[in-house]
Amino acid sequence: MTEHKIPLAGVIGCPIAHSKSPQLHRHWLRTHEIDGHYMPMHVEPEDLESVVRMMPKMGFVGANVTIPHKQAIMEIADKVTDRAKLMGAANTLIFHEDGVIVADNTDGYGFITNLHEGAPDWDAKSGPATVLGAGGASRAVVASLIEAGVPEIRLCNRTRSRAEEMAETFGSKITVVDWVQAGNVIEDATLVVNTTSLGMVGQRRLRVPLDGLHSGIVVTDLVYTPLKTELLQAAEDANCTVVDGLGMLLHQAVPGFERWFGQRPEVNDAARAAVM
Repeated sequence: MTEHKIPLAGVIGCPIAHSKSPQLHRHWLRTHEIDGHYMPMHVEPEDLESVVRMMPKMGFVGANVTIPHKQAIMEIADKVTDRAKLMGAANTLIFHEDGVIVADNTDGYGFITNLHEGAPDWDAKSGPATVLGAGGASRAVVASLIEAGVPEIRLCNRTRSRAEEMAETFGSKITVVDWVQAGNVIEDATLVVNTTSLGMVGQRRLRVPLDGLHSGIVVTDLVYTPLKTELLQAAEDANCTVVDGLGMLLHQAVPGFERWFGQRPEVNDAARAAVM
């Protein structure tokens, strides 16, 4: 008789107390009546490899990975998916029964799915997108926008060289714009995305001129604390279509949960409420 094993998963970060992932996954486990567990794990950078190597032996079927480990984990994993390589970071681990550790990135999927859900009339091919920020989250956003068919992406970053590095990676669809000129590339965009932490609780304000916003633009902010950032409030006041950042967090978690626990969870009001 084969003993039933309770599947374990979790989220690895440093710090980790702020993560909403445990609340979300526990909600889905209860909803689907799955005998499994999902836990937050504070892991220091110097312990990352030893902890991850031990996890499959402890009954873990996978894990999410968050700051500051999303780049380092790619050096530890046995296999890295093409999309994780393109984005330069991984946020999802799958532990195979043979011990192989696979690193993937679902941030782009989460972003574009949330965007289509929140702005169903947005047409990727209708015009340029203005993207603020050139960090890890931006790479996932840019990759998914290119895949969706956006003809041009205006990339604005406070450190221009980082934006130029991304332009080298992603090619001719990227136009690098100086941060001080960001307000000038909003008016004729069909999509504006903030991928920076500016505007988040405890961070500095997003100081970009927003008087170019109008009703023909979709505006989304990856920041979800607060849920309605100053950018989204300004966009709402200008009659833009507004998409908050919480949905990306929820949607990026779907593929991992399905892979680990065998059920595809639903992103709905109950899931949103679970993390608020």
